[in-house]
Amino acid sequence: MPQLNPTPWFATLIFSWLIFLTVIVPKVLSHTFPNEPTPQSTEKPKTEPWNWPWH
Repeated sequence: MPQLNPTPWFATLIFSWLIFLTVIVPKVLSHTFPNEPTPQSTEKPKTEPWNWPWH
């Protein structure tokens, strides 16, 4: 049964991972975001109660 022979499939697996690691990963990592996130302040905004007339 030739499908149990791991030699051609192992070589295909190694070759495909080498392609993935050398070509695709650097292309994905080279993308940049259009807007860099800005850190928000940790200060809580002051909240005031609402004075609604309930009648």
